[in-house]
Amino acid sequence: MSLPELDKLLFFFVNQDLRNSFFDTVMPFLTRRAYFVFLPFLAWLFIKDWKKTLTILAISFASLLLADWIANTFKLYFQRIRPCKELEGVRLLVGCGKAFSMPSNHAVNAFAFATPFFLMLNKEKVRYIVLAIAALVCFSRVYVGVHYPSDVVAGALLGVLLAISAVKVHGRASVHYKENPFPTVLYVFLAAVGLFRIYYILNGPLDLSPDEAHYWEWSRRPDLSYYSKGPMIAYLIYLGTSLFGDNVFGIRIMAAVFSALSSIFLYFLGRRLYDEQTGLYSAILIQIIPLFSVFGVVFTIDSPFIFFWILSMFLFYKAVNFESINDTTAPASEKGAKRGFAGNIWSNELSIGAWLLLGVSIGLGLLTKYTMALFYVCSFFYLLSSKESRRLLMTKGPYIALFISFVVFSPVIIWNAGHDWVTFRHTAGQAHIAEGLQLIPGSFLEFLASQAGVITPLLFVLMAISVWRLRKNREGRLLFCFLVPIFVFFLLKSIQARVQANWALPGYIAGVVAFAALYIKGFPSAGNVKKILIAASVLLSLVVTSVAHYPSTLGLPVNLDPSARLDGWRELGEEVSVIYGQMSLKRPVFIFSDRYQVSSELAFYVKGHPVTYCINITRRMNQYDLWPGFNDLLHYDAIFVRSGNSRLPEDIASAFRQVEKKVFTAYTKRHVKIRDYTIFMCYDFKGMKERKQERF
Repeated sequence: MSLPELDKLLFFFVNQDLRNSFFDTVMPFLTRRAYFVFLPFLAWLFIKDWKKTLTILAISFASLLLADWIANTFKLYFQRIRPCKELEGVRLLVGCGKAFSMPSNHAVNAFAFATPFFLMLNKEKVRYIVLAIAALVCFSRVYVGVHYPSDVVAGALLGVLLAISAVKVHGRASVHYKENPFPTVLYVFLAAVGLFRIYYILNGPLDLSPDEAHYWEWSRRPDLSYYSKGPMIAYLIYLGTSLFGDNVFGIRIMAAVFSALSSIFLYFLGRRLYDEQTGLYSAILIQIIPLFSVFGVVFTIDSPFIFFWILSMFLFYKAVNFESINDTTAPASEKGAKRGFAGNIWSNELSIGAWLLLGVSIGLGLLTKYTMALFYVCSFFYLLSSKESRRLLMTKGPYIALFISFVVFSPVIIWNAGHDWVTFRHTAGQAHIAEGLQLIPGSFLEFLASQAGVITPLLFVLMAISVWRLRKNREGRLLFCFLVPIFVFFLLKSIQARVQANWALPGYIAGVVAFAALYIKGFPSAGNVKKILIAASVLLSLVVTSVAHYPSTLGLPVNLDPSARLDGWRELGEEVSVIYGQMSLKRPVFIFSDRYQVSSELAFYVKGHPVTYCINITRRMNQYDLWPGFNDLLHYDAIFVRSGNSRLPEDIASAFRQVEKKVFTAYTKRHVKIRDYTIFMCYDFKGMKERKQERF
């Protein structure tokens, strides 16, 4: 007898031969509400030893979440059909379910949750109860007709294996915690957050944003620079997709990587400025503030930009204040030096090395986002802020860093010299320089409101108070100089033109450290009112960030839901893929739009990742205008896609022999309309006159 035959035989034995009225009542309850059976057991353990129980419960939940994720991944790999869908004569006592069969998630989760209790309750006999409950859950899945016996056996073994791993990780972490508590907490926290982000990237509700899709398009055409940004984002996406393929995970994994690195170096910065507590609290806080947390999942230029800004702040402070006499890790040659700006320390090779590294870091930041240029302004303000620091302006270190940063940034200059300086024209347009001096009070108020929104209002106020109160000493002065100039610059800019909410982002990095140093570290000794304010500010940030990951839980209308911009693209790509496949049977087809966002999303989500184009009708220049167009594709058919239910522009209509129109509507999973798209099927391209680029 083969294993599949034995599996079916055992399935029918449990599902039919063991049937009785008692099991018919109990097993469906166990399969649906098993957690109710665990509750009395947990309550008894909490009464007996709540601290130990809470620890085990945390490990069990971590094990369960990891197990559920991995089990779902295995289901997609094996794609085994459930017996209730495959076999005849099955007694089905619950819904059959839409997922695949191998392994059983109920079995995986039950044993992943139960095993830590069994392992960590030592020799207490009560620990066998929780294993018995898990085994009954497994049995119930076969009895109610939704899984084969091998599904639950494999699930149980997988759950046990992952739970043992979780317990061992906890044991190792506990040992390290006794030796190095703060780094241990940080790395365990970042590992947990990182695993969640990987899960979210693979299974979350958000399609690629238009900017992510456009940067992915850049990565398919490596260059020294690009129209609106430096090349760093394209290089990083190229690395991610080279390792993991042209998929959402390949593009977004770098967001999780750089978010973790940002926290690690923020910990180093906070520790160097104040102490390990400040470093740890800063590193954790940056992960839960809405403005920063989004860039741990969505990979735009801000993800690596945050990292390079933090790294540069760390290297800058290390360079201007190389070692402390209280730093036990300092080399023996430096331990006698005066803390701060010791006259002889600037000739030290290690100090020059710090300035060199700083120049490289700033240069890489500039290759990522041009706002990195504000680092020069902030660091200059800091060097002017005291008599001791002004002495550094007479040394070679700052100028070495400046020169090196320009060298690293030079590919952008070289590229622009060969492309009519389009980046500078674009940047001037973004800054609204042509409009001159004008007053827009609404934009000013909008900027203030946006800053309170992305930071959360209470935390925004407490950050400002923290930076102001800490400004009098050297460490606080650094934070002041790296926040206030940035905020004031964009505040003044908002009077003249609209400022995006994330443009002032680098300044809040200093605010995070200041808030951690003044308020969170001092939380135990604070008064009751202050404790409430501190706790409320952190909790509000955590709640907003959590909800932002699953915005559908709020039930917001599409026009008020910021995540709607990242929804519906996959469905559009699938629709265009079908049309593209049908039209391609007759003659070659190209795809184009009049917006780079639509062109980029179609390039990614249409099957086969075809080359797409972006025609200039009434828009400003974008990167597509620097790549070859479709004017030489004569007699090709084409698919032209526009947002909204729109008409076909006359110059496009005249470029084809025949055009057919179709309106496609994208919906959310709750079947709420997101937006319309108009898809034009265009036949026999005759060529068209190219428009001269006038707006940058």
